[in-house]
Amino acid sequence: MKRAFTLEYWKDDGWYVGKIKEIPGVFSQGETLEELEINIEDAYKLIMEETPKLDHPVAQTKELLVEVL
Repeated sequence: MKRAFTLEYWKDDGWYVGKIKEIPGVFSQGETLEELEINIEDAYKLIMEETPKLDHPVAQTKELLVEVL
C-alpha cells in the first residue's frame, strides 16, 4: 500500500534537507533531491519499525500569531 505525504525541503550548505510534514521526527538529507527522497523514505520506515502499533503518528497543527518587528 502506498500513501502520499508532504515532503518539505530546503537547501543547506549544498545539501537537500527535508522532513515529512505530517509525521513529526522524520527528517533526512541528501546530496540531490532524489537522494533526499530515498533517504526520507528510509527514515520513515525506521520510525514505523519503532512504533509498530500505530498506523503512523498523526501531526496536529495550530495557528500561531507572532508579532514581527
